[in-house]
Amino acid sequence: MLEAGPNSFDAESESLVGIDDVQKSLNRSRASVYRYTNTDTRNLNPPFNPRKLNPEFRRDQKDPLMFHSNEVARFAKDILRIKEVTVEVLNSPSTATQNVLVAILEELKIISTRLEKMN
Repeated sequence: MLEAGPNSFDAESESLVGIDDVQKSLNRSRASVYRYTNTDTRNLNPPFNPRKLNPEFRRDQKDPLMFHSNEVARFAKDILRIKEVTVEVLNSPSTATQNVLVAILEELKIISTRLEKMN
């Protein structure tokens, strides 16, 4: 997730960010962010526009606009001319799926250790 600062971007993460995080990161109004965004009422996924902020692929018109942090950083540097773009890697909070996967991994480690002791 992007940290709420005008020059702070989570470019290493594969997570996508919503319009609120983009607004906070660019220090712009919600209306400004929507004006910057590459959208078209006739085309759900318009082609890449280097002068606009390009959202990620959407399957439905009702899907929220989501942006890759690298795209937000590119737009900030190239279009808004923000001189210094700081990249920060932030850990996202654990999800239920991540917690289950960690539990499975721990269980597999215990099984592996027991199997090694048997040999």
